[in-house]
Amino acid sequence: MRDDASIVHVDLDAFFASVEQRDKPSLRGRPVIVGGTGLRGVVSTASYEARAFGARSAMSTAEARAICPAGTAFLSPRFEAYRASSLAVMAVLRELSPLVEQVSIDEAYVDLRGADLEVSSTAHVREVLETLRRDVADATGGLSVSAGAASSKMLAKIGSDLNKPAGITVVEPGSELEFLAPMSVRAISGVGPATAARLRTFGVETVEQLRAMTHVDLVSIFGERHGHSLHELARARDDRDLTLTREAKSVSHEETFERDVHDRAVLRREIERIAQAVSARCEKAGVFGRTVHLKVRLPDFSSLTRSSTSPTPSRDADVIARTAQRLLDGLDLAQGVRLIGVGVSGFVTHAQSGLFELEAPVDTPAFPEAVGESSTAATPSSDDADPDADEAPSTLPQELTTRFSPGTTPSWRPGMDVHHDEFGAGWVWGSGRGRVTVRFEGPLTPKGPVRTFAVDDPALMPGEPPAWDDAAAASP
Repeated sequence: MRDDASIVHVDLDAFFASVEQRDKPSLRGRPVIVGGTGLRGVVSTASYEARAFGARSAMSTAEARAICPAGTAFLSPRFEAYRASSLAVMAVLRELSPLVEQVSIDEAYVDLRGADLEVSSTAHVREVLETLRRDVADATGGLSVSAGAASSKMLAKIGSDLNKPAGITVVEPGSELEFLAPMSVRAISGVGPATAARLRTFGVETVEQLRAMTHVDLVSIFGERHGHSLHELARARDDRDLTLTREAKSVSHEETFERDVHDRAVLRREIERIAQAVSARCEKAGVFGRTVHLKVRLPDFSSLTRSSTSPTPSRDADVIARTAQRLLDGLDLAQGVRLIGVGVSGFVTHAQSGLFELEAPVDTPAFPEAVGESSTAATPSSDDADPDADEAPSTLPQELTTRFSPGTTPSWRPGMDVHHDEFGAGWVWGSGRGRVTVRFEGPLTPKGPVRTFAVDDPALMPGEPPAWDDAAAASP
């Protein structure tokens, strides 16, 4: 642990939803949910307006629909837009200090000792974070961040969570124990629901109560590694440095059977178990992979290998297992299987994993009042239509791919960027019954008009994420 508050944790507030509200003026100040919009979808990010109704990340989309009011926007993710904003934020952080550890698409640690700054004064550190917050807003068209500065990574992350959104917390060196004492044990790194529940059986709910437990007791209850970690972190002892490089090229695990296996159900269960191990190793390494590999060795010692690459990086065990099982389904295993292995490669250091289900396109009316119930003509909606008074985007399962071949009909996902030859740039407001409704607006425009077209209208095509600053918008 350091003797100054030189480690900073920066976390973008409701990142995906905030990008959507920035790029879609009609959604500002309204509840927005970003995630899987299908029957098995999961919420990735809920705007603060949606959180007021109980919506939260990792909740099923079905549950979020049940508790959020009419007018809540349920949007599919736009990863290109999020990546562009993330890159802009990370560039700001690296201008502040070259020592930056990006831990996900929307959060990072910054070591202020790598900057030409005076960090012995917490007042000065606070000024630095205030400036940083303004710089991020300027660089991203108004996105907000929360930041915490402290003598360790754990305390900095706790600090960034304390006063969201757009909050700043600086933990005064020397006050760490006092700062932690009243907090729930869940504030400690590595304490999840199971550990917290076990501690509760011993009457331990706060960090101060955890600190009263002896090292011997914690090790006897939780084992050497976890027990020792709890003992040290409860005392604010965290000496982890920033991790600036990632060396892993791939992560894999294999199992050899005592007898050749012919039952595919057994192989599928084994893939699920192996995927758990691979997922845990990816999490430990802090990486997400785009490519899942399957290896099968036959009784004659010949090997079959298959791989599948997704545009969405993941380290989620279910995603890895399902992908490997699909690869298994395509193999001729009449001889039986001697060995099976699963691996992940194509690493990046940030992603939102396991949240968006790839489902078959379903043509359903998201906005019957906008799309129309009876007419099948490609008729634009009225110029003075007021969609703000109606239900915001919601739809049943839609395919997540955004790449289309010439001559094919795009799958219009709620929230996706589009471009029309006459009306310009906009986003999908809803689709169904062979039509798609688009709202034409962007981050630098007022709330825009709504128009409805046939899904195969040649003038309407998938578009690019809009520019959020005047200079970028003016560039060719």
